[in-house]
Amino acid sequence: MTRVKDKVCIVTGAASGMGKADAIRLAAEGAKVVLTDLNERDGQAVAQEIGDSALFIKHNVTSEDDWKRVVDTAVSHFGGLDVLVNNAGMMTMGSVVDCTLEEYRKVNGVNSEGVFLGCKYAIPAMEATGRGGSIINMSSVAALHGMSFIAAYSASKGAVAALTKSVALYCRERRNGIRCNSIHPDGVKTPMVFKVATGAETATREEIESLSTEANPMCEPEDIAALVLYLASDESKFVNAAEMLIDNAATATPPIGV
Repeated sequence: MTRVKDKVCIVTGAASGMGKADAIRLAAEGAKVVLTDLNERDGQAVAQEIGDSALFIKHNVTSEDDWKRVVDTAVSHFGGLDVLVNNAGMMTMGSVVDCTLEEYRKVNGVNSEGVFLGCKYAIPAMEATGRGGSIINMSSVAALHGMSFIAAYSASKGAVAALTKSVALYCRERRNGIRCNSIHPDGVKTPMVFKVATGAETATREEIESLSTEANPMCEPEDIAALVLYLASDESKFVNAAEMLIDNAATATPPIGV
């Protein structure tokens, strides 16, 4: 279990869902993990579950000062930075007509600007080690095809996909050994998805599982974590600027009548 042995990783939104699964899987494969989230109680619990190789920091991804503090702490506590998983995100329902400007800015602040800030401050820290690195940005199938009922979310994830390619090219031009890729899931069994689907603030594991049906199956957070692990490891050393789909062929659906 040493696929990312001694790599220092930051995982945002790590208190639950995909971020939690990412942090646990990376630590299980030998990484030192800085978990960040606004949810301090659950984030601390995940870090304690992992043990000495984990550190939790309360973190607002829209705050530039918070990003500086998180990256500086990862470097000072664990001795560098090798992997950034920009996982933190939010979603609101609403078409382009129904969505308010305030909602649009809030969603894009977390999902798009938060990723920008993470990349901005992670790259110099990774360059300083001379080891290269891997930046993994969580996008969505919503960035690749139209979803009329989540306009702000779709726009934010489209921005993530485009920024990922820009970052990858920047790092390639600098020959700093840093790669940047985006992951595009479809439905994932997470508390956030359950909240959006039902409006409920909390959910049991059984309630989250109920979202997945035979007609519309959803993947587990651990399925995403398996891909995160691959992209974090040296196994993916030649994978750069890729849009990695985890959607059970949802975006490959042919036009009606074909």
